[in-house]
Amino acid sequence: MDRLTEMEAFATVVDQGGFTDAAKKMGISKSAVSKHVSSLEARLGARLLNRTTRRVSPTEIGLAYYDRARRVLNDAGEADALVTSMQSAPSGMLRISVATDFGVNHLSPVLSDFLTDFPDITVNMVLNNRYVELISEGFDMAVRIGELEDSTLRARKLTETTKRMIASPKYFAEYGRPEKIDDLNEHKLLHYSSQSSGNVWKLTAPSGEKRQVRTAGWLSVNDGQSLLNAAISGLGIAYLPSFLYSDAMEKGLVQDAIPDLPIETQGIYAVYPPGRFTQPKVRAFIDFLVHAFADKGPNDW
Repeated sequence: MDRLTEMEAFATVVDQGGFTDAAKKMGISKSAVSKHVSSLEARLGARLLNRTTRRVSPTEIGLAYYDRARRVLNDAGEADALVTSMQSAPSGMLRISVATDFGVNHLSPVLSDFLTDFPDITVNMVLNNRYVELISEGFDMAVRIGELEDSTLRARKLTETTKRMIASPKYFAEYGRPEKIDDLNEHKLLHYSSQSSGNVWKLTAPSGEKRQVRTAGWLSVNDGQSLLNAAISGLGIAYLPSFLYSDAMEKGLVQDAIPDLPIETQGIYAVYPPGRFTQPKVRAFIDFLVHAFADKGPNDW
């Protein structure tokens, strides 16, 4: 007889407290359940159940075997569910967290293609500029930029972006251009207020030395697009990713503040909760994003 079927029959008898209810649960005859359990006991050479006219209960050996058998049966059930899930068509509500500037400028424009390709998926995209807790806040995934803080999440790299300090020609004409990192102390800086490290810019000097600039900004705002607009208008120097400034730089609206500095590169990732398998809707969206951004980054935005 099949070993898993024997295990299932025995475990169901223990769960249901008898052969009759176990047979109903499994959808087979009482005699078939009894044969499966008897075959298991014969193969193991041990009595697993105490049988009386009123009740059935596991022996000491049976109770120990039940714990392991139930674990095996649960794993087998999960394996079956995994295969079924991975073969099923992606569907259901997909809840995504993404930073406002990236979501508005680069994720929103490609969503129509994704929804056309997967009509059984509905998307709830939440634009915010704070670090969300995926599991506790009910998100299926998030798009995050830069160093990943939570190592417990699974992640897939979508593309890359660079970061530069940029300002308008108008600003440089009025306040001059910084020549080195220390010169930034004398300039008007535009800060991202939601940054976890506060008003700190992490830069690399031409020598390769890592530097931190801690200078109070003239303006702080929790939106990258607003910082870019402020830089274009001549309010100061902003430290922004290429997916925001590249178009403005091509048009000559902003320039690199200190061109001699090494260019910082950041990864853009899809992150999602850990687990034994990825939901089809999440896997489909991540695969779509990898394809959608295949021709992007670090400077090709």
